[in-house]
Amino acid sequence: MTVATRTSATTAPAASTTAARAAPRPAWHRHLPSYLFLAPYATAFTGFIVVPFCVAMVLAFLQLDLASQSSPRFVGLGNFREALTDPRFWLAVRATMSFVVLAVPATLATSLLLALGLHAMTSGRDAVRAILFLPGMFNVAVAAILWQWFYNGEFGLFNFTLRRLGLDPVPWLSSRWLAMPSVVLMSVWWTIGGATVVLLAGLQQIPAQLWEAAAIDGASRWQSFRYVTLPMLKPVLMFVAVMNTIGAFQVFGQPFLLTRGGPELATRGVVQYIYETAFNNYRLGYGAAMSWLLFAIIGIFSLVQYRLLRRAAE
Repeated sequence: MTVATRTSATTAPAASTTAARAAPRPAWHRHLPSYLFLAPYATAFTGFIVVPFCVAMVLAFLQLDLASQSSPRFVGLGNFREALTDPRFWLAVRATMSFVVLAVPATLATSLLLALGLHAMTSGRDAVRAILFLPGMFNVAVAAILWQWFYNGEFGLFNFTLRRLGLDPVPWLSSRWLAMPSVVLMSVWWTIGGATVVLLAGLQQIPAQLWEAAAIDGASRWQSFRYVTLPMLKPVLMFVAVMNTIGAFQVFGQPFLLTRGGPELATRGVVQYIYETAFNNYRLGYGAAMSWLLFAIIGIFSLVQYRLLRRAAE
C-alpha cells in the first residue's frame, strides 16, 4: 500500500505537467504573428483613412472658417443646404459628370480593344504590355507637363503637326468646348494601361475550349466575341467599370494642372472646388460637407452601375 501510494504521488505531478504542456494556447497568442504583419497597414489605414473620415464627419456639421476670428459653431445641416443651393457647386458637379461620361466609356472601349489585340498576339506581348502600362507609372504632374507641351498653342506637338498638314491650330485648352475632351484624352492615355492589364488577365482566364467549340460550330469572330468572350468577361468588365467610375468622380490633378479649372470653370470638378474652398478660402466645414455630398454621389452611381452590369451579366 505504501509503495502504491508513493508511485501514484510521484506520477501525479508528471501527469499534470504533461497536461499543462498539451493545453492549447489562447487564440490571440496563436494569431499574434498575423496581427504583427497587419499592424503597419492597420496603423496607416487608421491614420490616413479612418481618422480623416471621422474628422470630416464632424467638420461637416460645423461652421469653421480659419480666416475668421470667430470660434467654430454647430450649424447642423446648414453646410449641406448651402452646397445644394450653391450654383458654383452645381457647375463643379456638371464638369465632373462631363468628365465621367466622356472618360469612363472611352477607357473601357479602348482598354478592351487593346486587351483583345494583346491576347491575339503570339509574340512580343510582354513588351507591348509594358509599353502600355508605362504611362500609368508617371506621376500626374509629369504626365500633365508632358501634355501641356502637346497642347501648347504656339509650339505644341499637336498644333505643329496640324500646321505641317496645312490646317489651322486648335485651342486645345483655351476653348470651353475642347478643354474637357482634351483633359479626357490625357486621362485616358495616363490610365489605360491598368485597365488593359486587368482585362487581359480576364481574357487569359477564359478556357480556350469555348472558342474552339464556337469555331467548330461555324461562329464568326464577331459571334465568338459576342456570345463567348463578352459573357465570360463581364465580371472583369464590371470591376473595371466601377473602379474607373469611382476614380473619374474624384478627378483633380489632370484639370488642375492642365487648365486650373478653366476656361470659364468648364473643367473645375467637385474635388477641385472642395480644395479651393477648404484650403484657399479656409472654409473647412463647408468643404467637408461638399466632400460628403460627393461621397454620396459616388456611392449612388457605383451602386446603380453595379446593379445594371450585374443584371446584364445574368
